[in-house]
Amino acid sequence: MVGADRARASDAAAAATPYNFDMSYYRKHVFFCCNQRCEGEACCNNHGSKEMRDYAKRRIKELKLSGEGKIRINVAGCLDRCEEGPVLVVYPEGVWYTYVDKEDVDEIISEHLVNGRVVKRLQI
Repeated sequence: MVGADRARASDAAAAATPYNFDMSYYRKHVFFCCNQRCEGEACCNNHGSKEMRDYAKRRIKELKLSGEGKIRINVAGCLDRCEEGPVLVVYPEGVWYTYVDKEDVDEIISEHLVNGRVVKRLQI
């Protein structure tokens, strides 16, 4: 099989096998933007996003909500919403949040990640 034919056969096989969204490794995947821009430019890390991400990761572990089939907290590079920062996004829903302090992060954890309710006051 030539390269182009092999690629077409692979594409056809992928199209014939629908992706199963119910079989994701994590139930929820949270990305904290921790980008650092040049001095003077707006960025999430200017608002302590790395510390908030570390806090969220620690809380999820303390609550025994981390691991396969549960919740994953990750660092992201620039999520390109610098003026609204700091930001995080929760998947698979694709819900974007801003936050100010640990209390906001705790509310996102308890309401959205645990109970499945979007925190409207923090949503962007």
